[in-house]
Amino acid sequence: MRIHPVKSGLVAIKTCQCYSKGHGAMRLVNTILDRNWTEPLPIYSWAIEHPEGIILIDTGETARTLEPGYFPWWNPYFQWSIKPCLQPEDEVGNRLQALGIKPEDVRWVILTHMHTDHIGGLEYFPNAEIIVSRREYEVSGGWSGQLKGYLNHQWPKWLAPRLIDFEPKPIGPFPESFTLTKAGDVCLIPTHGHTAGHLSVLVQIDGRSLFFAGDASYSQQLMLEQIVDGVAQDENSSRQTLQRILQYVQEFPTVYLPSHDPDAAQRLAERSIVSVQLS
Repeated sequence: MRIHPVKSGLVAIKTCQCYSKGHGAMRLVNTILDRNWTEPLPIYSWAIEHPEGIILIDTGETARTLEPGYFPWWNPYFQWSIKPCLQPEDEVGNRLQALGIKPEDVRWVILTHMHTDHIGGLEYFPNAEIIVSRREYEVSGGWSGQLKGYLNHQWPKWLAPRLIDFEPKPIGPFPESFTLTKAGDVCLIPTHGHTAGHLSVLVQIDGRSLFFAGDASYSQQLMLEQIVDGVAQDENSSRQTLQRILQYVQEFPTVYLPSHDPDAAQRLAERSIVSVQLS
């Protein structure tokens, strides 16, 4: 397998979104009111040239986010707490072409969750099988989904994803999983918390696990510190997920790859495993 990081631009967010302040709804309030910004963070998707077909994990952001009116005017988070930075040439379809991968040749698109910076490039893949957890799709639709921060009014009209239900097949500390490939080397695991139906992708290669974490944490260090992010829909679920991830990387040689970690692409290239200092 060849695996490629695919960066669709950058995004700056509030520091309180990374290092949450307070509990419950106050985490989001404090994120919005925070005056401090992170450095621009990468928006990564991941392309896997698998023998059974090309797999894309997430689709990055769309340059339409820079157009007036793309973000809802009534949502203070989108108005005050996010600064995307990308051009049309940064979108996932163009980035894949530069790697020699035609978007129409992608067999599976796995969505870790339905936030715009993970599904913004869906329009390039009308013929792929789009995979998302049933729970994530259920909570992201309609007006209630928009109130939770999903831009479902911007989704492609043709979107009809394959909704997966996890099976009682434990992988390490994760009690459920879903095996995608016949070879059994690509599995999906529930990593709820950032969103209600968030999932991560485990790829087994060369005796190591590649853990594509989506937004289960924004960086490897935040996972090691067990920091719940400031916009996580469920604080307790997020904390449980972080605990399970930490246990997993302690038990198995793991390359940990969140979507917004500036060091993730280098760790992938070097197959650098997580080193956990046990106290």
